[in-house]
Amino acid sequence: MLNGVMPERFRAGLLNAWRLVAHSLSGRLLLLTILYVMVTEVLIFVPSVGRYHRSLLDDHIETAEIAILPFTERGGEQLSAALRNELLMRAGATAVMLKRSYQRELFLGDQVLPQKIDRTIDLRSANVFTEMAEALNSIFAGGDRVLHVVSHTRITGAEDVEVIVAEEPIRRDLVQFAERTLLLALAISLVTALLVFLSLYLVLVRPMRRITHAMVTFRENPEDASRIVSASVRRDEIGLAERELAVMQRDLYGFIQQKGRLAALGAAVAKIQHDLRNILSSAQIASDRLSSVDDPVVQRLAPRLVASIDRAVALATNTLRYGRAEEHPPERRRLRVLPLVDEAAMSAVSGKTPEQAIAVFISIDPELEVDADSEQLFRIVLNLVRNASEAIGERASGEIRIAAQRQGRHVFIEVADNGPGIAQAVRARLFQPFASTAKPGGSGLGLTIARDLARAHGGDVTLTETGALGTCFRVDIPDREASG
Repeated sequence: MLNGVMPERFRAGLLNAWRLVAHSLSGRLLLLTILYVMVTEVLIFVPSVGRYHRSLLDDHIETAEIAILPFTERGGEQLSAALRNELLMRAGATAVMLKRSYQRELFLGDQVLPQKIDRTIDLRSANVFTEMAEALNSIFAGGDRVLHVVSHTRITGAEDVEVIVAEEPIRRDLVQFAERTLLLALAISLVTALLVFLSLYLVLVRPMRRITHAMVTFRENPEDASRIVSASVRRDEIGLAERELAVMQRDLYGFIQQKGRLAALGAAVAKIQHDLRNILSSAQIASDRLSSVDDPVVQRLAPRLVASIDRAVALATNTLRYGRAEEHPPERRRLRVLPLVDEAAMSAVSGKTPEQAIAVFISIDPELEVDADSEQLFRIVLNLVRNASEAIGERASGEIRIAAQRQGRHVFIEVADNGPGIAQAVRARLFQPFASTAKPGGSGLGLTIARDLARAHGGDVTLTETGALGTCFRVDIPDREASG
């Protein structure tokens, strides 16, 4: 049973190790490093073997030349056949042929000339590629073959020399050299791969693991400040990534904390505003009754009281409406722009005293249509016109001009007033909630609600002009994309 369990555990261990290597960044890096280093070593190993094989053949050629050199000089024919045979045997050659321009000389020992030549190697036209091919052929296909080697000669008066040799000693030396070179290449590859892997692991992989672990840990509980990564002092890309991640996590942590506080505050404000609106509604009823009293003092103060209560009710209503979780998606249809704008403008400026009367000029083609949600578009125009009337305040000869036109798929509605303009300090946060509460009676939510509703239609509300002569806002409502 033990013999059956161990192989199973061994296979499981190998499988887990392979998964770790194949599916982790460090494991893949190790495999690729070993692969690239081995490819490099192969590119070095094969030419080295080819060059060594060429040197072995050159040695045999030179030794054969030395062996036959005494017989090529004057009086060489008087040397004994035993000496010739001894020299050729020491050269490892069975026969040597010397080619001259006018004749060929054959030098034989007492060995029998082989009947078949297995392979001819011409060193005269050899290059690095043919040398590698001959070396690999000798290692994998060689053995007891007879080689016919042809080369240029340095013997005076001769052109070429040809040697017939046995391949076995050449192949033996070549295989030994190849084994030594291969072992050395493997050792160099492993050491190089290990050093490269350790370098990259320490420089890249480990910091990336740290960053990844920090992101995963922070995601599990972003409200825990202790999980924010501590940026290192590195000045490279890894250090930059750590610092940016730390900044992002701190910002996100702050946003989450702020969101939680605002959510609790919003819930409390919603309850207060709900009760406040009911109280103000009762006060509004009482103020309406006061307006019917004939007392001159009451008649003078009642309109202001009514206007103040109306603004307080509008503030409570807008706050509750803005604090809702979400607006319903626009229920769009084709509708005329002029009646909707006219109704919204009248609702926005109603309740003004004769001293506060504001002239509203509407310049819209009666046939102009827009693809929008009527209730939401009404609220957009209502908020912009009410915002314009609040900007004008009690300025005499206050005017609000409303224009609309279609440009391609877009309908643009412009609401302009001749108020004092928007202060430079307010413009940057103009569309943020409660950014414009400095205006008398302003809720600080009108522009925010208008922009949110316009963007729900795929459009926007933008400030196009402001200054001492007045302010202009533009509403962009695009048509829906054609389906299908």
